[in-house]
Amino acid sequence: MGGQGLSLSELVVERGGRSVLDGLTLSVPAGHIYALLGGNGAGKSTALFATLGLLPVVSGQVLVDGKDPASQPDAARASVAYLPETVALYEHLTARENVDYFLSLAGQSCTKAQIEEAFAQVRLNLAAQDQRLGAFSKGMRQKTAIALALLRQTPVLLLDEPTTGLDPQATQDFHALLLDLKASDVAILMVTHDLLGAVDVADTIGLIIDGKLASEWQAESANPRFDLQALYGAFTQARVGHAAA
Repeated sequence: MGGQGLSLSELVVERGGRSVLDGLTLSVPAGHIYALLGGNGAGKSTALFATLGLLPVVSGQVLVDGKDPASQPDAARASVAYLPETVALYEHLTARENVDYFLSLAGQSCTKAQIEEAFAQVRLNLAAQDQRLGAFSKGMRQKTAIALALLRQTPVLLLDEPTTGLDPQATQDFHALLLDLKASDVAILMVTHDLLGAVDVADTIGLIIDGKLASEWQAESANPRFDLQALYGAFTQARVGHAAA
């Protein structure tokens, strides 16, 4: 799949008269998983919405596979798939029908064999593919959405709290999917409160405080990949500081 990845440079976004992002800078190259951690109100989801071009940028720049959502909104959005905390799919349609419908909205079409291959990649069994989404668990909905992202072949994937509400096995399965996408050179930006999950899959972990990147850690080749004690201390301190403010 490949591409130029995702970059946010000195990004400033204001909402309600205050700066929610205050010079946020980070980079997610192709074939890389970046986990952005932070307390409530730190600016994590705002960074995703700005990347999608859904919020005006006061200054700075977003580049999605080399395209600026502010000046090239259609091209930038065609290069990114977004998976929100609550996946917005149609309850009355089957998994296969949902994928067909959303591909048509994106101006794409895939064969039955290609769709079945994508479902196989995300480990959604054959019987479930023709079930209505109303009977699906959150983990099965996530698999359907990831299958759609695979078929769209976007070089960038944005995830907003993707493992919230998943049981341990579903979380493990989801992380395996992310590693498969990483192997296909997709650039993945994941905002999360799940520190342990981030440690399991991320290549880089960033901590955002008051709209700025306060700290950043790179995975090591040895085990443990990250200094969990240092990460936990920094994350806890940031959450306590934000609550006190």
